[in-house]
Amino acid sequence: MMQYQFLFALALPEILLLILAVLVLLVDAFSKSSDRSLTFWLTLASLAAVTAVSAIQWRDGVEGTTFSGLYVVDELSHFLKLASYIAVAITLVYGREYAFKRDMLTRGGEFYTLTLFALLGQMVMISAGNLLTVYLGIELMSFALYALIALRRENINATESAMKYFVLGSLASGILLYGLSMIYGATGFLDLAGIAQVIESDQAERLPLVFGLVFVVAGLAFKLGAVPFHMWVPDVYQGAPTAVTLIVGGAPKLAAFAIVMRLLVDGLHGLAFDWQPMLLILAVLSLAVGNLTAIVQTNFKRMLAYSTISHMGFVFLGLLSGMVDNQPIATEAYGASLFYMVVYVLTTLASFGVILLLSRSGFECEEISDLKGLNQRSPILAGVLMLTMFSLAGIPPLVGFYAKLSVLQALVGAGLVWLAVVAVIFSLIGAFYYLRVVKMAYFDEPEGEVHAVPTGTVSSGLMSLNGLAILVLGILPGGLMALCVSVIDSSLGF
Repeated sequence: MMQYQFLFALALPEILLLILAVLVLLVDAFSKSSDRSLTFWLTLASLAAVTAVSAIQWRDGVEGTTFSGLYVVDELSHFLKLASYIAVAITLVYGREYAFKRDMLTRGGEFYTLTLFALLGQMVMISAGNLLTVYLGIELMSFALYALIALRRENINATESAMKYFVLGSLASGILLYGLSMIYGATGFLDLAGIAQVIESDQAERLPLVFGLVFVVAGLAFKLGAVPFHMWVPDVYQGAPTAVTLIVGGAPKLAAFAIVMRLLVDGLHGLAFDWQPMLLILAVLSLAVGNLTAIVQTNFKRMLAYSTISHMGFVFLGLLSGMVDNQPIATEAYGASLFYMVVYVLTTLASFGVILLLSRSGFECEEISDLKGLNQRSPILAGVLMLTMFSLAGIPPLVGFYAKLSVLQALVGAGLVWLAVVAVIFSLIGAFYYLRVVKMAYFDEPEGEVHAVPTGTVSSGLMSLNGLAILVLGILPGGLMALCVSVIDSSLGF
């Protein structure tokens, strides 16, 4: 009995979140408030409860596998889950007023319930120790996101974006599932530890294994929005309600990163010389297409979408430079990639948060020109926007600079100096469109009559803390970087 209690205790955060999500759904069904205030606060309370449970487990060193190896709990899962909880909570605070003004809450609080179910799927992905768990987590998250994007049913752009994401996402899921099935056929195992052992002992069927790897990398690249599987990112970012865009572009990236680590680095590290060239091509194409295409964009959300694509290229650079003979270098490279992903989510929360707080009834802040004269309307939002754009561009002393520097150091340490030079060149190209946004916010005259930006105390205070975190972590990045390296070092299975 005690053994079964321990096995279920490992998955306690997921079980608790499932129960709380159903509770939120039931309470919302009987809610009479048009702005769904009770649903909102109950959702935040649910996130706080799950965060407390995960933090206690991490503090007490709770680790292990459960459900016959389907589920893995380690320091990496604790870290990424806590980061996901925080990201989702911040997103909901930023998006509350936006969702109400866009009539996303008048018919029901599905916005909050679906967000919790999407988070549950992300938690399953982060702790996946088996090919089945990987796929189940991805599908649970994806179906919730499909529904969220289409939540504004009367909006043609949102409906079109949901259809595109559903069709392309289903295609990518099929590609990933086909690759996973080929890996199972070649190794005879579904759990990642067994797959790794078979590959290391050289007992796997080589041809179907490599073919399966190609399909798996393609499916993972789609989930991260890397070129040439990026076609959904700009359309979904632009067409979806901005609050949903932040839900799609924030915490799910952490879960996708976890899947890459579990599958490629942990389970298929014996095929590193096969998947490293694939990641190299994806990284260079993402840097090139993302940065060059973002220059010509006039829609702010679409520009940030192509910016996301370029940043995923940097994440892949860290991953491909990690598999070297020197294990400490590998740990530092993967730690740099994890650090980069966390920093990207932090800055994404601030950038889309500014859009959410600027949007009001009858006005959607989507075009870059809408940011003209922002400093005259709201110095706080203009300041946070400047910090965010400078960080994404990699300008010191902000945290984005250190994130890029750590990845470049990993590339140089792995002997890929030429690739580091390519990354720097494309980063310099990308700095143009970030600086253009800052120029419009501070030096261009606003179009039409100047109105002060009405923001709530909680939202503006949280936005200020978000911008402050970007600055402080840039000046003192050592703590977070050491934590990322420590998490990777203790969680890798080889």
